[in-house]
Amino acid sequence: MPDLPRAPGLAAVVERVSAARMLATVHELARDHYAGRRVGTPGGRAAAAWLAERLRELGAEVELDSFPVADVRELYATPVLEWSAGGQALRLEHRRDFVEHLASAELPEPRTAPLAAASEADLHGRWVLAEAGDWAQACERAEAHGAAGVLTARGTDAEGWMPKMIAGPATRAVPIIALRTDQHARLADALAISPVQVTGSMPLRQISTQGHNVHARFPASAHARGTGTGPRVLLTAHYDGVGDDPGMRLPAAADNASGVAAVLEAARVLAADPATRADLSVAFVDAEETGAWGSAHHAAALPSDTLVINLDGAAQLHQAASVEAGGPAHALLATLDQAARLTGVPLRAGAMASDNRRYAAAGVAAIGIGMGMPGYQTPAETPDRVEAGTLVAAARLLVASVGLLAVQTSV
Repeated sequence: MPDLPRAPGLAAVVERVSAARMLATVHELARDHYAGRRVGTPGGRAAAAWLAERLRELGAEVELDSFPVADVRELYATPVLEWSAGGQALRLEHRRDFVEHLASAELPEPRTAPLAAASEADLHGRWVLAEAGDWAQACERAEAHGAAGVLTARGTDAEGWMPKMIAGPATRAVPIIALRTDQHARLADALAISPVQVTGSMPLRQISTQGHNVHARFPASAHARGTGTGPRVLLTAHYDGVGDDPGMRLPAAADNASGVAAVLEAARVLAADPATRADLSVAFVDAEETGAWGSAHHAAALPSDTLVINLDGAAQLHQAASVEAGGPAHALLATLDQAARLTGVPLRAGAMASDNRRYAAAGVAAIGIGMGMPGYQTPAETPDRVEAGTLVAAARLLVASVGLLAVQTSV
């Protein structure tokens, strides 16, 4: 691995990252104990405490900062959906055949009613089968006519799962259940032949809770103190997940235990080599899955010259890492490109809808990096799918970027 000019020895520093340590972090955060790490849960708070202790062990000054979070969708029991026609009944499987719609009204207990097409005149007391892509209009008619609820269509991922989300549009006045596209079509076909009875529940509610960010600052190196100018570098990753379903694990290994593991390992390497550390801080932020509340809360308090690198997903690098720059990030992006050449990590421009956007919106230079999330927000998002090589690539890229920023400031 070649050195770049003005960065003697940096190539050797980036080699110090440990795949074994990062994999151990991923496995830890994906344990049953943390229950998917949803904001406001005991598992989420336990994850924050565990990360704070790891950062203290590296010599950082650590602070836990709490903040309010509203409108979190909480599924407090397993939903039910079954239908019958022509003397035959079919019970569907949650997260495989159907899933909660985030605009759904709460329906704690199963409700049985006849099914009607959305175009029918009489919808009162009936489940309404929305046409594909037209759930909002179906809801308007259902609400106006006192319908039992709405059934709409939604696709799956490549592995047949319907990923979980916990933030969405405003709640409607009727329950809404999203069926897998082929199940929706099957139901429409059955309704065209004979009457259909539907039984469904949606034990989904909105709650307000508290999020907890973990902030760590490492003592400024002599390198940084000597210049008197920094640079201020912040490495960030969100540690929260969407949380377990009742009776079903969603371990959130890729999103974003993998990103947390790479940031933590980069901080360990940088803390042990002050010449490359610059003025380094780390933030493990909460509530990204509910609209990036944690980074929005944090961004407002940052000095305007802070350089932010956010890592969301470091589990499966394919052709290249996705990179999105925001705010006054031209120079930071150039440094990241240098670091990528030093470490051999391919980069490409790509949308990164993560915490980096909250920092950029606050006016600071911010870059978001993503390296894959296999099993995204499903029970299949397990630690065994997080690739050691991708973790190593991510951590090396972070170490090299911070090291180059420190060198550039000192010359």
